[in-house]
Amino acid sequence: MDCKKRLVKVLMWAGAALTAALAYAALVCFLGYGVPCMFHTLTGLLCPGCGITRMGACLLRGDIPGAFAQNPVVFLLLPVAAVVLLVHVRRYVKTGKWAAPKWEERCWVTLAVVLVLWGVARNLFPLT
Repeated sequence: MDCKKRLVKVLMWAGAALTAALAYAALVCFLGYGVPCMFHTLTGLLCPGCGITRMGACLLRGDIPGAFAQNPVVFLLLPVAAVVLLVHVRRYVKTGKWAAPKWEERCWVTLAVVLVLWGVARNLFPLT
């Protein structure tokens, strides 16, 4: 597969993901329906991702402080994850190699560890 075909493939997947995200956002923003957090429903605790839907709704409205308030750690990690993902996709489009180098794997592991620590900390030391 050449570079152009890989780019088209990536753009099709990105388009599908964007369409699904916008459909979910419309469902949440206009109809008030959303997927409940099963971890919170079962345990009463906040998972590391609790508040992401509300954060996304705030971002769509341009409410940056509100988005930060919903889930500050995910809000801060999103740009980092986006950059690592874009570097990964760029490498795939250019070379066809999907395997990640060590530095990239370390970034994903670090992001996961930070999220787990956030999940524990937000229940031990609630912000509100």
